Amino acid sequence: MPKARETELSMSEEMNLITRNEDIDRASRSLKAMSHPLRLKILCTLGDQEISVQDIVAHVGTSQSNISQHLAILRDKGILSSRKDANRVFYKVADSRTLRLIEMMRDVFCTME
Repeated sequence: MPKARETELSMSEEMNLITRNEDIDRASRSLKAMSHPLRLKILCTLGDQEISVQDIVAHVGTSQSNISQHLAILRDKGILSSRKDANRVFYKVADSRTLRLIEMMRDVFCTME
């Protein structure tokens, strides 16, 4: 095989960032769940902290029932984990890779002033 063709193939292989179908499916489901503006705002509010539902509601600024529905979706997709302490429920981002993804989105989409 000519040298140029070998280089072209190895570059092509490097561009296949996700190659397994199950990885593509998992990424697609996660990104779909995070793509809703309110869910993304919840994730940005949480960052690397564990925060109660009441504090999320106060920061995001919508009804508790609305927030709870979106938190359930994020939890069901494995993006958030939760724990209950007495009558309060606390949420946190379940995987540090999700935090890295949010940081990358900030770097790409947010204007730094």
